[in-house]
Amino acid sequence: MILSRSVILVVAVALALSACGRGGRDVQLTKIKKTGNGPDEFTVLPTKPLQAPDSYNTLPAPTPGTSNLVDTNPEAEGIAALGGNPNALVVTGVGAADGALLNRARRYGVTGDIRQTLASEDLDVRRRHGRVNILNIGPNDDYTDAYKRQWLDSQAEQRRLRSMGVAVPSAPPPS
Repeated sequence: MILSRSVILVVAVALALSACGRGGRDVQLTKIKKTGNGPDEFTVLPTKPLQAPDSYNTLPAPTPGTSNLVDTNPEAEGIAALGGNPNALVVTGVGAADGALLNRARRYGVTGDIRQTLASEDLDVRRRHGRVNILNIGPNDDYTDAYKRQWLDSQAEQRRLRSMGVAVPSAPPPS
């Protein structure tokens, strides 16, 4: 009798501990806030070895905030290793192929301070969400919680358009 009680107790504890798992979901990837207080290991990049230049007069003037000659550029190095042109990463403005798209997008005017407007609206959404989510109990995803009301329902939009008689030739399958 004592053995069966201890077996039941062990099974109950194992079930309780397994219920605490995340079930294979990694919700940590979409956290808005940083959960740790240590350094971000992906921002620390090794530099190339120092070497003396051929002429010190040809060195560029130091500019704060720009990269050094010994800084690595993993994206450019990866592109070069795969046979591409690393100079393609240099932003030179709008490409010729995107001119028509840009003109079409600008047809009703352009707001010059759109980035600041979006940043303030995003801050407002997160501030309102922070006031509601006081308890913060259990595993949660702050990004999903904050922006769930702004998600688009593709199936509902498909039904709405089809009820109005709009042809929807390629619709996403129901999830």
